[in-house]
This record gives sequence, structure tokens and C-alpha cells, in this order.
Amino acid sequence: MMQCFSRSRGLLPLLLLAMSAGCGSYDSGGPAQFARTGELVALSGGDAGAQGACVTCHGVDGAGDDMAVPRLAGLDGGYLAAQLHAYADGRRQHPQMQAIAKQMTGRQRLLVAHYYAAMPYTRKAPPPAMAAPALYAQGDAGRGLPSCASCHGRQGEGVGSGNPPLAGQPAAYLADQLHRWRLSMRRSDAGNVMQQISLRLTAEEARLLAAYASSLPGDLPSREPRAASPAEHRAGPRNDASTPPPHEGE
Repeated sequence: MMQCFSRSRGLLPLLLLAMSAGCGSYDSGGPAQFARTGELVALSGGDAGAQGACVTCHGVDGAGDDMAVPRLAGLDGGYLAAQLHAYADGRRQHPQMQAIAKQMTGRQRLLVAHYYAAMPYTRKAPPPAMAAPALYAQGDAGRGLPSCASCHGRQGEGVGSGNPPLAGQPAAYLADQLHRWRLSMRRSDAGNVMQQISLRLTAEEARLLAAYASSLPGDLPSREPRAASPAEHRAGPRNDASTPPPHEGE
């Protein structure tokens, strides 16, 4: 879902499995139906078609890969839905993801987002521990740079429903997102805070921060899936991992 849809080989068995799971309406109620129809979108691509099936890039387990495809499993459902909406309306630019999101209905985006949110995630062996860059933990007030930890947690676990975990995401993906913010290819956070941050980072600082954040343990290897209302994310100010949350005590 969140990167490409070119790897369709081997998809047919997954589609057959999806069909055998049942063909309930997207409007049917109940948690079981909600999860099952979300799974059908992930396996079939929904209105985006088989070439847009999420599993072709993000895997059946939602773990992504170790290169540039992010994990979706266990992320907040409202946050994931907000990102799909941003792809659909152009606030997040990525040719394949925009094509997929535009063809999905709003309900399909919601269903598949919450399907991945409810999916358990077990991290593979983490990268070697790295020394913490001062910018991650402390920021740089003189340059107008808040600390990464203030929104994403000291262990990369994410703070609040709108600030996603960085731990366990590929370093290349995190670096690419900073680059996209810098080029205004990602504009879905309140106040364009992440764009301002990315513009103040040197290329080497962005690379080091991405590598360090990726190496953090977060609250992995196992974590309870997040359950948040997508409506709160669409209306809320922190729907794209940027604005620091209210401080509730250090």
C-alpha cells in the first residue's frame, strides 16, 4: 500500500484466500466483519484492483521490508487513514500510492487502515545500537529545531495517536520522508511543521537522524495494537506526526 504495487507475482493464491474468507458487504457491521473486509482490501486492492493490493509491497504481515517500504502493522488506524486521504487529495505525493488511494473509496481506506492497526507486529532483530544524535533528544533551539523525542518518544515509540513510531521503520524510508517534506511533496501535517524542520536539517543530519530513529527499540518486539478514532485524526491538529503534543509531565 504505502510505496508501490509492482510486485504482483504470487498474488493469485492470496486473492483466492480472500475470496474464500467471504464476500460480505463493506457496509456490514461488527468487529469481525470490519476486520474481514479490511483484509479483503489489503489482499485485493479494493477498487484499486489487484495491482494495488497492499500485501504486494507491505507483506501479509504488514512489516514492510528493510529497505524503503514502511511497516503498517500496529500503527494507529486514524493516522493510517489520514495518510491514505492525503495521498488521494495530493497532500502526500508518491505516484503509485496516489494512484492506489484515489481509486479506493473512503470506506475502503478506513477499513484497510484499521485492519493494519489491529495487526500484531513482531520486530526482527534490531539494527546495532547507535549513539544518540543531540538533535534527536534535545533539538536545537537556536535553529528552531524541536527534539524528535518530543513527538516521537525517546525510544521511537511515538507520542500520542498523531505522532507515529519511528522505531522499526526502515532508515531509508525515514530519510526519504524528510527529503519529501523538504521538497513539499508531503504537506499533510498541521502548520507544515515537519517541512520547516526538514529545511533546517543538513543532508548529513537527516541521514543520521533517520538511521538512529530506525535503530531504536520503541515498545517492540511486541505491542498492543493502537485503537483510535479516525474521525479524531481528520479533525485534529496532529494528523501527520509533526506538532509537539501537550506536555503532561516529563
